[in-house]
Amino acid sequence: MLDIQTQLFEAKDVRFGPIDHETHPEIESKWTHDAEFMRLLDLKPARPLSSAMVKKQYEAVEKEMEEDKNLFYFTIRAKEDDRLIGKAMVEWIDWTNGNGFVRLGIGAEEDRRKGYGSQALSMLLRYAFGELNLYRVTAVVPAYNDGALRLFQKFGFMEEIRRRQALNRDGQIWDLVSFGLLNAEWREQAGA
Repeated sequence: MLDIQTQLFEAKDVRFGPIDHETHPEIESKWTHDAEFMRLLDLKPARPLSSAMVKKQYEAVEKEMEEDKNLFYFTIRAKEDDRLIGKAMVEWIDWTNGNGFVRLGIGAEEDRRKGYGSQALSMLLRYAFGELNLYRVTAVVPAYNDGALRLFQKFGFMEEIRRRQALNRDGQIWDLVSFGLLNAEWREQAGA
């Protein structure tokens, strides 16, 4: 049984919040200049974006959230100073079958490997399974992203599909791994 007293949008060191159109575009624009971050978060080709381009992306995200109802986008903020440190989303939701995809990233290198991603994924799963009542979630990870592979495995995700040599990065071909987690598996682990 889920405890409705559990804080849905807060963990020990991080919280989820909405987009701040004044301060976030400049911060996220800096992240897009970090090819490592872009290649860890996204499968599309990395490219630096201006603050204005990021702001346009935010507007498109908010429009999709409002109109299509198949994207839930959260900013990840450090609780100590409320600064933007990353983003997390449940996306491409197929409501008929209760399926969705999860994705998250911690932007600045100095904020990575501090447990923020684990806390954010825990909240994201609680939201996907407890609030949206999804049946299953999928995470798609390039095989070179060791941190994400370990993170999803730590949370009980099972490797379901391995698309061999599906991604070309700097002249090297990488596998693309799809992980899945069922609501019942999550509840069993979480003691929910």
